Amino acid sequence: MKDKILEVSAIKDGTVIDHIPANSLFKVISILRLEKNVGMITFGTNLQSQKLGKKAIIKLSGIFFKDKDINRIALIAPEAKLNIIKDYKVIEKRVVELPDEITGIAKCVNPMCITNHEKIPTKFQVTDKKDITLRCIYCEKITDHEHIEII
Repeated sequence: MKDKILEVSAIKDGTVIDHIPANSLFKVISILRLEKNVGMITFGTNLQSQKLGKKAIIKLSGIFFKDKDINRIALIAPEAKLNIIKDYKVIEKRVVELPDEITGIAKCVNPMCITNHEKIPTKFQVTDKKDITLRCIYCEKITDHEHIEII
């Protein structure tokens, strides 16, 4: 019996999101609205990782992310790494990192917050980048990683 080799084709131009915690893969797909993408998307999950134990990866042909999208990824998968591909070569490696402030990406968990009643963009100070904790600048309510709702 011949050995079977399974390969995922390389992408010519695009982005690879690597080191996503395996249990966060579908959250990342959802927050980036990748289900609406008509280009080639390849993803794998429960891959072996020395750092995470199990990881996921997403390969996106022809897609390059803006900072706002990278901040969305950071809220869900702070260990993720982006590889920018041009002409089949990695031209840039970027570690996803939370900025000091997040605007218009997450919903405030306080039902009484003005951002939940008026057309005011949410704005949070990132108070803990390791455990991903946000403080609303309007009502000062703290939101932890488990309760972040991406908008």
